[in-house]
Amino acid sequence: MREGKDRPLTVHQLNELLLISSLVLLIAVAAVRISSRSGLPSLLLYLGIGIAMGQDGIFNVKFDNVELTQVIGYAALVVILAEGGLGTKWKEVGPALPAAAVLSTVGVGVSVGVTAAAAHYLVGLDWRQALIVGAVVSSTDAAAVFSVLRKVPLPARVTGALEAESGFNDAPVVIMVVALSVSGPVEHWYILVGEIALELAIGALVGLAVGWAGAYGLRHVALPASGLYPIAVMAIAVAAYAVGATAHGSGFLAVYLASMILGNSKLPHAPANRGFAEGLGWIAQIGMFVLLGLLVTPHELGNDFWPAVIVGLVLTMVARPLAVLFSLLPFRIPWQEQALMSWAGLRGAVPIVLATIPMVSQVEGSRRIFNIVFILVVVYTLVQGPTLPWLAKALRLGGSSEAADLGIESAPLERLRGHLLSVAIPDGSKMHGVEVAELRLPAGSAVTLVVRDAKSFVPLPSTVLRQGDELLVVATDPVRDAAERRLRAVAERGKLAYWLGAGAGTGAGSDGR
Repeated sequence: MREGKDRPLTVHQLNELLLISSLVLLIAVAAVRISSRSGLPSLLLYLGIGIAMGQDGIFNVKFDNVELTQVIGYAALVVILAEGGLGTKWKEVGPALPAAAVLSTVGVGVSVGVTAAAAHYLVGLDWRQALIVGAVVSSTDAAAVFSVLRKVPLPARVTGALEAESGFNDAPVVIMVVALSVSGPVEHWYILVGEIALELAIGALVGLAVGWAGAYGLRHVALPASGLYPIAVMAIAVAAYAVGATAHGSGFLAVYLASMILGNSKLPHAPANRGFAEGLGWIAQIGMFVLLGLLVTPHELGNDFWPAVIVGLVLTMVARPLAVLFSLLPFRIPWQEQALMSWAGLRGAVPIVLATIPMVSQVEGSRRIFNIVFILVVVYTLVQGPTLPWLAKALRLGGSSEAADLGIESAPLERLRGHLLSVAIPDGSKMHGVEVAELRLPAGSAVTLVVRDAKSFVPLPSTVLRQGDELLVVATDPVRDAAERRLRAVAERGKLAYWLGAGAGTGAGSDGR
């Protein structure tokens, strides 16, 4: 096989490769349906596909390129963080941001210390190996958290804190694992803490700057085709990672913050942007998990099963609860929410990807570290993921009764100096039952069309809006933001929003008042 490595890929080989890739993607998409019905995180099914294709599997594909796995894993993580940031709502994350920041720094430190002590004294790893294991498994996985939590109706404060934590804590953990994996003696702890703080600060500044600049540009420059907006959004997010990493900062933190700003900036074609990012996120997850499954050698896992279970037990039942307890002490969060957040520290592909760092650096015992992390992730994802809804119910932590978020998509009309807003009224919206005249849109904006039950019509001022309606609202440049604020205010508070002082228009309404 090595002798033919420089031969060009033939058309026949390319066709075979495309066929195999398509079959894997179709199987993985079917796995999404299975996971949604069974309650199991889909990552386990993707890993299973990779293991079935790899060594000791059905196809016996021998794959041991750790460097390629690490590079693809990093790239996939960038896409997953970008998708997560675009889908994160500031109104949920904003109040929980301080708690999430402490969880992803102080909490990570507590978790690393407790888990490393268990790996050293109970499993017999030397201190370098034990600290690497503790650091690797202390990072919650963004893909696992986003996919599971968005299906479980939880209080906004809990969901916001967990989502932000999963987006933030990759950055300090990556820095820590890289520092512990370098050859030679490990630096003093205070030097390492200083490096982590500096890289996080650089990454945060880059992310905020790139996100703001990108949002400003997309809002003021009309692209020639609507399909270019999702591409531009993802390009800006990836650029944030590249700039942050080049500036010796945390690229992962930069991409998450930049994506969060973009996702909350009311960009043109926002639903299409999120849909495109979600599709790329699924492809990234599938590719990353299948590749990690290929990298595993199943017959080597037997000897490390019980050490992984022991380390995972300490991590889940001791380290994570202590990390949550110490981190959230200043915030006076109820014990029920702390208990749920302790159990919801889901691991996924990120710890497995991070476990390839010591393998690339040829740290002694790195293969055993990888096996322990792999087993730990699989076993405890099987335990934690399906039981999370049950625990939330047992702790009486149901979702909030807030109205459903109003879906608004904006398309700029550059030559007409206006915007066309496409508004979808979801189930549970308080816009249901409101007359068009009661929207009280600002002068310069108007509801021009209503689509109901696949039929469109021009509304009258007395037309009553219903759940499931889609509205086309035309707004001039000066009142575009005011019109959207008013629509969202009515969706959240109903027809009395004007009298309650929420999103009041600036003039006559759409009916010509």
